[in-house]
Amino acid sequence: MAHKVHPKSFRIKGTEDWNIRGFYGKKMPQFLEEDFLIKDFLRKKLAEASVANIEIEHSANKLNIIIETARPGLIIGRGGNGIEVLKKQVENEVRKKIKKFALVKNTTVREYKLEIKEVKNPWISSALVAQMAAQQIEKRIPFRQVLKKSIERVMTNREVKGIRMEVSGRLNGIEIARREWLGNGRMPRNTIRADIDYAQDEARCTYGKIGIKVWIYKGDKFE
Repeated sequence: MAHKVHPKSFRIKGTEDWNIRGFYGKKMPQFLEEDFLIKDFLRKKLAEASVANIEIEHSANKLNIIIETARPGLIIGRGGNGIEVLKKQVENEVRKKIKKFALVKNTTVREYKLEIKEVKNPWISSALVAQMAAQQIEKRIPFRQVLKKSIERVMTNREVKGIRMEVSGRLNGIEIARREWLGNGRMPRNTIRADIDYAQDEARCTYGKIGIKVWIYKGDKFE
């Protein structure tokens, strides 16, 4: 039987690091639930902002949220007011969750900070490539055409050594679900030092969801 491992967790502390970092102390269940709540809220709220990654850093009574996006202007807004509005919305969402589960007595008041990082080239980010492919499939573009054009565009970048894209579900609306994939270049998925950027997304179509997985190989990392 095959044993599938997430490419990022396979390389933690080798070439990759955790998306959520810091010291939790004795309140790990509460803080960890808040972290996932914040991530889910931001991904829904910033669905149109081309968000590639969200990282959370914990420190003494502070929470630093780093958002990597290809369209920082949509988040920052005019005069930087967008960040302040988004920060207040995140704080309110966390407070609602705390009140719902009656955690008010044991709650630690923390300072929230939002940091925006720009992704200069979206075609070398697997998360953004998967998002763009999902948007095209939702517009009824044939999946093979989407895969071929995406792979061609990604392979024009020098730092990319290989790519693999996989889709599964009721492809093009047919009755029986199946899985198809296309690739180009090298893809050493069993090599720990290989720098592989992996992401998955879903295209929500009228006939069901289509799952999309993207692997982008950018060479080897050496300590």
